[in-house]
Amino acid sequence: MTEVITVTPERDGWLVSRRSTGESHRFAGGQTAETMARQLGAALAEDGTAAEIVIVLRDGSLAAKIICRPQRLSALV
Repeated sequence: MTEVITVTPERDGWLVSRRSTGESHRFAGGQTAETMARQLGAALAEDGTAAEIVIVLRDGSLAAKIICRPQRLSALV
């Protein structure tokens, strides 16, 4: 399963959200929010979970879609 992480604008900052958990964090700056989303995606990939980071601009357009591939595959049973 791929974890989706979104970076979206808010009136007074930026929101980084995880779809699977509903968890979200607010940041004052877009660059900080993007950095945190990339770090989260990298951490998930390192732990074996695929992640997709979706970054949306203030005008609603798609700025980027970043795929983080798993670094560690789960053992087959």
